[in-house]
Amino acid sequence: MAAPASVASPLDHLVWRGDQLATPVLPGRPTGHAALDAALPGGGWPPAALTELLLPRNGVGELGLLLPQLAAVPSGRWAACIAPPGLPYAPALAAAGVPLDRLLIVQAESSAHARWAARQALDSRSCEVVLLWLAEADMGALRRLQLAAEESGTPLILLRPESAAHQPSPAVLRLALTPCRGGVGIRILKRRGPQLAAALALQLPWPGEGSRPDGDTAPSPATAALQPPSSPGKHALVRPLPARSTPSGLHTRAQ
Repeated sequence: MAAPASVASPLDHLVWRGDQLATPVLPGRPTGHAALDAALPGGGWPPAALTELLLPRNGVGELGLLLPQLAAVPSGRWAACIAPPGLPYAPALAAAGVPLDRLLIVQAESSAHARWAARQALDSRSCEVVLLWLAEADMGALRRLQLAAEESGTPLILLRPESAAHQPSPAVLRLALTPCRGGVGIRILKRRGPQLAAALALQLPWPGEGSRPDGDTAPSPATAALQPPSSPGKHALVRPLPARSTPSGLHTRAQ
């Protein structure tokens, strides 16, 4: 007996099959890295959702990966960096095309303060992207952040320690980052689609003069775009935040 012919349904486009990349309602925001875009549903960062970057330590290439997002902030909008582990190096950011007058740096004295600041930034609907360095959060706190990102239509990117990979998360996208020569390695832990067989190795451009400090002479995408020239082997976030006795504050970095 012949097998019945499959009948296409007008609702097929609404069904996501686990062996296919999901087609989101809104297209993703291009990451600036073609190989990563090709591996993500919608072709980029989820535009109104929670994304997690899981790091073995600070300075493995996370800011180099996110530079295109910071550089693409239009006039009248903000990019908010909440509770970074140090102060980003403004001259290198400017050299990479980041408009410093649209960059907000938020200092927070606790994870709870940082989460609150992130929700305020999202609720303001004035931010093009929100980056949040977050060491501690339970599922309830993460769900509130995810809901705030959805309601505001703003991408929220959490930067967390790699130990959080074993914890459940409502994030629609989870990437584990590792340092690699001239760039960053990316393992996709969670996406709306099948598991990616192999990790990605992205080259990050080197903006400095002369050869790269890692010995790679070819231009490649790494954290170096954010490094002060006096310490080429260190990450951009090399300046510790000053000790503060007042509540966390929101301020722009224009230098």
